[in-house]
Amino acid sequence: MPRLLPVDFGADAGDLDLNGPPRNPREYLRQVQLEASLCPEVVVAQIDPKKLKKKQTVNASVSCHAAPVGFSPSLIWQQQQVGNFSDVRQVQLKPFFFLLQIHICVSGWKRFCLGEMVCLGTSSCPTDAELEPAIDYNKLGFPPFLSIVSRLNQSTVLMVLEILISWFEEHNFVPQLGCWLYSLLACLEKPLLPEAHSSIRQLARRCAQLRSTLENEEDEKLPALNLLICLVARYFEQNDLADQPE
Repeated sequence: MPRLLPVDFGADAGDLDLNGPPRNPREYLRQVQLEASLCPEVVVAQIDPKKLKKKQTVNASVSCHAAPVGFSPSLIWQQQQVGNFSDVRQVQLKPFFFLLQIHICVSGWKRFCLGEMVCLGTSSCPTDAELEPAIDYNKLGFPPFLSIVSRLNQSTVLMVLEILISWFEEHNFVPQLGCWLYSLLACLEKPLLPEAHSSIRQLARRCAQLRSTLENEEDEKLPALNLLICLVARYFEQNDLADQPE
C-alpha cells in the first residue's frame, strides 16, 4: 500500500525533538509518522462472552390493541381515507412565501390548539350559546387554519405534534385534538425522521387503546380514532399497526 503523506527528513531526522510539542510543521509530521509506526496493523478486541449473555438486545414491535368486534373499519374505507388524506397533503404542502414564526411554550401550545376550557377541564364541547355572539378562540382553541399550519416549519410541526400526543396520553379525546392531529400529520414531510416515527406510532397505539374501551359502535369518537390509526398505519407505512379486515 502506498504511503500517505510521504515526507523525507533526510539527515536532519535525528535532530528532531520528539518528546516535546512540535515546533514546526516538519516536527509535527515526524511525530505523526512515529506514532503510526507504533500502531499494530491488526487490532483484536478482547470481549468477555459472559457479559454478552447478561444484556441481550431485543427488537420487539409493540402493536396496537386489537379492535373490538365491529369497531374495525373495512379495507375499502381505509383506502378511501388514505386517498383523501393524500389530496389534502397536496394542498397543505405547497410552498408559501414565508414561514410563520411562533415562539410559544409547551403549555402555550396546548392552550393555543385546545383552548383554555379543555386545558382547565371546564368543557370539551362548547354549546351554541357559548359561540354567540363572537367566538373566543382563547377559550375554545384556535382551529388549524391553513394559514397557520401551512406556514409552520418541520421542526415546529413535529414539536407541536409531540406536545399534543403527550397531552393525549393522559387525557381523553376531544374534537379540537383530532382536528389538529389530522392537520399536523398532513404537514409532516416524508421520509419521516426517527422522532416522527416514534411519535406517530405512539399516537396510533393510544388511539387503539382508547378505542378498546369504547362501549358501543355509535360512540362519536370511534370514526376519528379509526381515521388516525388508518393514516399512521396505511399512509405512513407502519403496517404492523394497521387494522385488519374482519
